[in-house]
Amino acid sequence: MLILASAAALVTVAAPAQETTPSNPLLTRPGWEIGGQISHYRYEEPAFPGFGGMNLKGERGGIVGAYTATRADRVYGRIDGRVSYGLLKYTSGTTGTLDDVPDWIGEVRVVVGRDYLPGGNYSLSPYIGLGYRYLYNDLRGYSSTGAAGYQRYSQYVYVPVGLTARFRAGERWTLAPTVEYDVFLNGRQRSQLSDTGLGYNDVTNDQDHGYGYRAYLMLENGRWAFGPWLSYWKIKDSNVVPIGLGRQALEPENWTREYGVELRYRF
Repeated sequence: MLILASAAALVTVAAPAQETTPSNPLLTRPGWEIGGQISHYRYEEPAFPGFGGMNLKGERGGIVGAYTATRADRVYGRIDGRVSYGLLKYTSGTTGTLDDVPDWIGEVRVVVGRDYLPGGNYSLSPYIGLGYRYLYNDLRGYSSTGAAGYQRYSQYVYVPVGLTARFRAGERWTLAPTVEYDVFLNGRQRSQLSDTGLGYNDVTNDQDHGYGYRAYLMLENGRWAFGPWLSYWKIKDSNVVPIGLGRQALEPENWTREYGVELRYRF
């Protein structure tokens, strides 16, 4: 609710002075965007005593969309999101392997920023905002060693702080790299352990420490933008909670690495 309310406020403030098209390709372009992306994804938990570590990896595809409102003073507000899906491979040193694990990611972000033109051939556009990331994967079934799996739900709330630079690359092209640091506010992991049929309770673990970053290298030409991107998260151990049968569990430290290419059409 907070994200949606913030987005509505940004659009309301910025819309009266919005330009239909940018007069300068070095400025942030207002309007709608829609596109697609493909990526390689890897989630990993390290080994520790009694657990041989695990990873989920594979290819995924998704759709992206955004709306940007600008003002005459070069302030802009933007809401963007993506939905991504993949059938991943699970590998663990303790519980074996499992193929074709359904994995969904949904993400929405709201940012505000401003364009600066310190030179005639480039611009700098710093921004800050609020982001929400939701992940679902379904490990139900039995691995190669007969271990039972379960559904898992993950939520991150974070503050993206970034900078987009735009450089003229000929008469029609603009090169637009973006670097971003993601300040992790909190995370929540819901593990539906009752799916295993082993008598454990469904549990929720809270995560308080971590960080992320991402980078894009986009080429822009009028209504089109495309290029490579990458994203990284490192999250620390969660709190420890009881799961039943006299046992306790935590969500261990983990890393998520994703990289791919993206194509957007702007109108």
